[in-house]
Amino acid sequence: MADHLPAVFGDVVHLQQVLLNLIVNGMYGIDEAKAGDRRVSVTASLDGPQAVEIAVSGFGRGIPADTLAHIFDPFFATKPKGMGIGLPISRTIVEAHEGRPWAENQSGGGASFRFTLPVAKEGVRK
Repeated sequence: MADHLPAVFGDVVHLQQVLLNLIVNGMYGIDEAKAGDRRVSVTASLDGPQAVEIAVSGFGRGIPADTLAHIFDPFFATKPKGMGIGLPISRTIVEAHEGRPWAENQSGGGASFRFTLPVAKEGVRK
């Protein structure tokens, strides 16, 4: 985590659900990597003066290019027993918090799921 990040306000349970979903997806994405190479990281940093960016990155196989465009579509599943609702729900939660979600492949392998949340205005609680 970056030092001295500003506060963001939101529904704690909903934002925890987003993080949990992204971490579980990251763990699924690294399952075929060698044991010593399996890792998922969660980072938070300032994204300009008005937003905090949270990234969940897995260092596995990444997301096929033809899949990347549909990753947040309802019922688009990439797991054999997946229902395709986790990422669309996560997108809805992030957007309800006035944030923006996206996914991208990393140049060194693996993928990152990122989202921004606006910085809270002082004295304002949602």
